[in-house]
Amino acid sequence: MAAAAIGITTAVTITVVLIGSSGGSTASRALTPDEVNRLAMARFLNYQAGGRALTITVPNASGGLVITGSVDYRTHTGYGVVRGTGRDTSSDGLIQWTGTTVLVHPLTDPPAAAPASPPASGWHSRPLQSSGMSLDSSLAIALSLASDRPDNAALLTQNGAAWVGQEQVHGHRTDIVRGPDAETKASTSQTVRYWLGSDGTMYRVRATLASESQPVVFDFDDREYVPVQPVPGVTPAP
Repeated sequence: MAAAAIGITTAVTITVVLIGSSGGSTASRALTPDEVNRLAMARFLNYQAGGRALTITVPNASGGLVITGSVDYRTHTGYGVVRGTGRDTSSDGLIQWTGTTVLVHPLTDPPAAAPASPPASGWHSRPLQSSGMSLDSSLAIALSLASDRPDNAALLTQNGAAWVGQEQVHGHRTDIVRGPDAETKASTSQTVRYWLGSDGTMYRVRATLASESQPVVFDFDDREYVPVQPVPGVTPAP
């Protein structure tokens, strides 16, 4: 896809609305050429890395879910530990997903990190829903945060990408960049925000799902990326 935010919408049918940053300036300005290039490279850098370790914080009415794991951007497969927060612990366990399928392995006391080799049994499979579920929307977005080529820098600026602030994330100085399509869709401003390092490395992404009042947050931290092994008998989607 030509633009980073457009790449997200191809993965899942989702409405994204403008969200506030948690630091830095609230005033936006046009991106400099260097900032445009960094935004254009951000998803490609994830693809070049092969995969990234990340934590996904998913909002829901019962308190939310936190997924700690990795995404393999070559096989489009995610894997990790899922824990409920607040009142919702019914989803605790292991989770693996592709662009079409979600597999869950319930555990009453999930480990801090998912085992490198997924268990051979005890999995429950269901289709990934393209809309209406904050968990599935978040999983699909996580898979979409990489591309096998840089995004089109010219289209990024034409479609509303802008600089909106700076913030330290996991010890890294980042620029907060509003993604494209911020001012072009109906009713309210719509966007995704990216926290990018000096070379375009993606350290955080935030997007607000239409069904939730709080944003879903994707934190790419300094944990070592562990290559994702598929659940035995499951072939990753291409």
